[in-house]
Amino acid sequence: MDIVASYPLVKAFLAGSFSGTFSTILFQPLDLVKTRLQNPTTLLQGHNGGPRMVTIFANILQQEHLRGLWRGMTPSITRCVPGVGLYFCSLDYLKTQFFAGKTPRPLESVALGMVARCMSGVALIPITVVKTRFESGVYGYSGVGSALREIYRTEGLRGMTCGLIPTLFRDAPFSGLYLMFYTQAKLLVPREILESSLSSPAHFTCGVTAGILASVVTQPADVLKTKMQLYPNKFNGVWSVAVYVHGKYGVRGYFKGMVPRMLRRTLMAAMAWTVYEQVSKSIGLK
Repeated sequence: MDIVASYPLVKAFLAGSFSGTFSTILFQPLDLVKTRLQNPTTLLQGHNGGPRMVTIFANILQQEHLRGLWRGMTPSITRCVPGVGLYFCSLDYLKTQFFAGKTPRPLESVALGMVARCMSGVALIPITVVKTRFESGVYGYSGVGSALREIYRTEGLRGMTCGLIPTLFRDAPFSGLYLMFYTQAKLLVPREILESSLSSPAHFTCGVTAGILASVVTQPADVLKTKMQLYPNKFNGVWSVAVYVHGKYGVRGYFKGMVPRMLRRTLMAAMAWTVYEQVSKSIGLK
């Protein structure tokens, strides 16, 4: 505990990991449905995003039972918990180094969020690949370790890092935009509310607002990321998968799975930030 008390970065990592655990477990079913919506081999037909999403939920419950909604939970935890911890740790370090004692301006918040997310995203891209394949239902991996070994054996380093560029184009702008919207939304909330018993609802509301706006902007990159990670031998790069999606589905194809992703990313990010703010206060980070 002396180490935790002495090093703010350790506190930031622990607070971030703690907040990421609960939100990852709670919202995993939405991520699973989003991946299934973006994968044509498991896509169920429907008239629009809403009914199709409900149909996939029902289909999973019927064929895989309640436990099936949490398929891919292990790689999700393996990726998201240290990933959120690394993100908040990196963010706290960058803030301390460049913005000590002051609030970053909007564009500075965007840059902070993007750099922090890139650092964690690059480090955890192999787990992201495994997570996507687990959720798709296409691959029959028995565990995270065996999946990583199989991917490296059959696809090499390229397979371990496939989809890195669209992943960064998704996560970095999302985190940058999210942090900007979140920071600006907090400025609109009276300080006495943020320091009262209403602080958690206020932080959560700011997080939901920021998440909705950031999710819509970054949805196309998420679709491209999923395609590249599920079918690495089918596409030569981001441009080829972008052309494929547009040719087969049109502009709408770039927004497949937006509803469950927007719900998950918005609620997950809002909860993560709310818990992070509270844990940070309780352990003396703020």
